[in-house]
Amino acid sequence: MWVLFAAGSAFFAGVTAILAKCGIRKTDSTVATAIRTIVVLVFAWAMVFVAGSQGQMRDLDGRTLLFLILSGLATGASWLCYFRALQISDINKVVPIDKSSTILTILLAFLFLGEPIGLFQGVGVVLIGIGTFLMIEKKPQAEEHVSQGMGWMLYAFGSAIFASLTSILGKIGIQGVESNLGTAIRTGVVLVMAWVMVLVTGKAGAVRQVDWRELGFICLSGIATGASWLCYYRALQDGLASVVVPIDKLSILVTVAFSGLVFHERLTARSGTGLLLIVAGTLAMLF
Repeated sequence: MWVLFAAGSAFFAGVTAILAKCGIRKTDSTVATAIRTIVVLVFAWAMVFVAGSQGQMRDLDGRTLLFLILSGLATGASWLCYFRALQISDINKVVPIDKSSTILTILLAFLFLGEPIGLFQGVGVVLIGIGTFLMIEKKPQAEEHVSQGMGWMLYAFGSAIFASLTSILGKIGIQGVESNLGTAIRTGVVLVMAWVMVLVTGKAGAVRQVDWRELGFICLSGIATGASWLCYYRALQDGLASVVVPIDKLSILVTVAFSGLVFHERLTARSGTGLLLIVAGTLAMLF
């Protein structure tokens, strides 16, 4: 059953990137992250009460709470990097780098969780690494200026690093708590972090200037994120992190498909080959 939850996580995560991109064309990415986190938090706590797990709050131990908080901080950092990268570059370039967090997650799961790395996992890591490299194509000079040079790549890699830490810390944190409750708690941490960033960067005034149409897309992306998280951490609670994460990263197929339909972003022969290698590497890890 956890495989189905992992697949659901991949679908909703893929849709999230498209909806978020539609919501940050004019809206500042940090402000958008803070707003959408409110939606995710409401969604997450609603699921807690639907599942009837709110009573477990009294039974949380210090270790579980600590790792949920650390996971939330890592998620917040990953989101801020990810949506900044999305705002200044193409989805088809940002998402592959973000999904390369699979490689680091596999290594961290081996080091800290004792999950084995077999032949197929090793092959998968190599294929994903090569595929990611192929999908990172330099823009023409005119476009390069628009996307603020290669700065987007730093944000994208930052997103990948923090995302991998999120998976490991989240895996440890939800071992002692129901997955819906764990998701709700860590989302609260993300919310606080996101709004602190809005205040620290002096962007509080920008909240009132958000276009209503973009606000709608931001809220929809929050709902998609909430659905993805609930599926992801339910799968992570029962399955191996080194298997759940690769399935979740197949969301790149959903994202690429919708980016072509919505933003008319097309893959070149090089980036198409890279995508095939990433998918092949991800599927190899399932063995």
